Amino acid sequence: MEALAVPWFVLVRSLGPPLFLLVVGGALLLWRPPRRRGLAWTALSTNLLAAALPFLWIAVQRATDTGDLTVIGLVMTFLQPGLVVLAWLVLLWALVDPRSREQRAPGAAPGRQEDRVAENIG
Repeated sequence: MEALAVPWFVLVRSLGPPLFLLVVGGALLLWRPPRRRGLAWTALSTNLLAAALPFLWIAVQRATDTGDLTVIGLVMTFLQPGLVVLAWLVLLWALVDPRSREQRAPGAAPGRQEDRVAENIG
């Protein structure tokens, strides 16, 4: 990190929580996978990518010597929070997607006791 002029504690503070979320979320996805597990993995890795984006941007600036372009920095300032929001929305969609539930028969009553018992078994 000395090559990027970023202290290690900043890297750990920025990448630690998304990395922890990826590890714990990945363990939960392996333990109890939802129907749309591909979307959930995509959301967790997108969140980690969003956290690493500022450091990747600093590395690109150092490599190409374009540190004076403030317009690109402004775009990157809005891109990172946008990616985080997108990752959380994709994760929410993967876990709460109404199409992932089992289809009921057309004449079945929606609130029967058997349905509630079968849904709550965990």
